[in-house]
Amino acid sequence: MTETALLVHAAATWFMVGLIWFVQVVHYPLFAGVGEAGWAEYSRRHQSLTTLVVGPTMLVEVVSAAALLAFLPGTLTIAGAVLLALVWASTFFVQVPLHGRLGKGHDAAVMRTLVATNWVRTVLWTARGVIAMALLGVGVV
Repeated sequence: MTETALLVHAAATWFMVGLIWFVQVVHYPLFAGVGEAGWAEYSRRHQSLTTLVVGPTMLVEVVSAAALLAFLPGTLTIAGAVLLALVWASTFFVQVPLHGRLGKGHDAAVMRTLVATNWVRTVLWTARGVIAMALLGVGVV
């Protein structure tokens, strides 16, 4: 059980690490080039399609993190869970509201804020990836 949780957790975490770097470096900066005319439809489709990709993976990540807390308690597991809680807090208290504001209209200032604040999630998820790899090294795998 622990071996499976470690592997699933590492896979979900590293999927999110790659995705967040893509979003941070490529996807969000390109928002500014969409233009006001097509923005509403673009924003609506962006939110629904992103949820399809990110939602299930984030759920797998949090469930596997909870399993690791239960079956492999320790400093790294707790540190990873704390970072994940911070990722979720940033997502739901910062990024989701910013996307909500962008859903109401094209706003360059909100786009810049989204890119700037998303660095928090990028750094946190990258640190989680390092911890996930360390857990694979010190776990039962």
